[in-house]
Amino acid sequence: MRLQRFIALSSELSRRAAEAAIAEGRVSVNGSPVDRPGTVVDPARDAVELDGARLRIPAQHTYLAYFKPHNTMVTKSDPEGRPTIWDGLSEWRSKLNSVGRLDFDSEGLLLLSDDGDFVNAMTHPKHEVWKTYRVRVKGEPCADEIKRLKEGVRLADGATLPARVRRVDKGGPNALVEISIREGRNRQVRRMLDAVGHPVIRLRRIAIGPVRAGSLKPGRWRKLRPGEIARLMELARR
Repeated sequence: MRLQRFIALSSELSRRAAEAAIAEGRVSVNGSPVDRPGTVVDPARDAVELDGARLRIPAQHTYLAYFKPHNTMVTKSDPEGRPTIWDGLSEWRSKLNSVGRLDFDSEGLLLLSDDGDFVNAMTHPKHEVWKTYRVRVKGEPCADEIKRLKEGVRLADGATLPARVRRVDKGGPNALVEISIREGRNRQVRRMLDAVGHPVIRLRRIAIGPVRAGSLKPGRWRKLRPGEIARLMELARR
């Protein structure tokens, strides 16, 4: 396989961008710099690095970014008969599993896959992958309350890790806050905001690591790019 094709299959670069990266000296094969795009590599045997990071072509699994609608369950069946995300994903119901959860009354980005190693890596408690939320809250958090969220809030199950927090809008009766956390406790963002006196009105997850919801509409999905998969696995391994 030609080197530029290998890079395009295993990263976010297009084939043309891969050729440019090779020419710029950003690529090595088996530890040696390579600056000729036509170089042939064996994906099973050769170690290809881009900017010092090892590249691998993802296995033939399915990886989806899905936008969970408001008021749906993530489980494949609900004893209370509430709608689930799989009602609109019938072709994937028997094949894919969700990577983590979102509450019934939350919406936004979910990852779905049939790669058990990927699902386990992304959901294991020791792997800290940042997840970002846009949250409409009651009232407007002051600077001290934002600081508390950033530094960690004491909850019933212990103090949270430091978070990344910023106000998105400039004021109003109900503020819009962006918060990123790297834990996966049950209803954690809601409990954190309750703890500082600003209950959640509406919560939307907009990013998981490098994967962003972007223009995805509720109930729609797209396939993850190879570079997104590789980056997520790299973050989980760290």
